[in-house]
Amino acid sequence: MTAPAGAVRDSSLGTLLLLAPFIFIAHFLEEGPGFVTWFNAHVSRGITEGLFWTVNATALVITVAVVAAEWSSARSAITAVVLVGWLSFLMFANALLHITGAIADRAYMPGLVTAVLLYLPFYLWVVSRIVRTRRLPSGVIVVTAILGALPMAMHGYLIIFRGSRLF
Repeated sequence: MTAPAGAVRDSSLGTLLLLAPFIFIAHFLEEGPGFVTWFNAHVSRGITEGLFWTVNATALVITVAVVAAEWSSARSAITAVVLVGWLSFLMFANALLHITGAIADRAYMPGLVTAVLLYLPFYLWVVSRIVRTRRLPSGVIVVTAILGALPMAMHGYLIIFRGSRLF
């Protein structure tokens, strides 16, 4: 599936997507020292440091694969859907989790700074570039973003407000 007729080529999207793995690394380095303690204070079925790092290493590999697919695909509609879906999960919904957790706790939540200063602007920039280039219809972007964010949003809700977890 190629980009729709009338789509505008945007080489800056591909170039700046190279920042995604580094933004993710900055985020989990900020989270790392305190997230497991924060998480385990909220959820009785807690996590270990090893699980935290395994999950983050896996997410980094997926992020690199999504960026590589975007680079190697001639920037198709399919890779745009994958990109929006993944970043909606990884950056947008995760940023909302950090903001909501900090508000609910009335305290700093590990990862909050990079979620607000890096995740949200980067995510919004990527989605706005995809909109601007008309690679996907707006409705597809909205549905993809919602479906991509949903698992992390549900997980965050369960952690913060129910003391349980989705995964």
